Amino acid sequence: MASQQAFARAKTVIPGGVNSPVRAFNAVGGTPRFIAAAKGPYLYDIDGNELVDLVCSW
Repeated sequence: MASQQAFARAKTVIPGGVNSPVRAFNAVGGTPRFIAAAKGPYLYDIDGNELVDLVCSW
């Protein structure tokens, strides 16, 4: 998956691979979302998934 490769790359240049220790994925596991595009409430990640932002936080 592209997101796994992007996260591996991010971890080499950003501590923890994310911009905040609160969102560090070491404690929860998994891979963060890497958003490629957005339109209205819809987000599209680099893996080609369409997501809906239900809390309007992106």
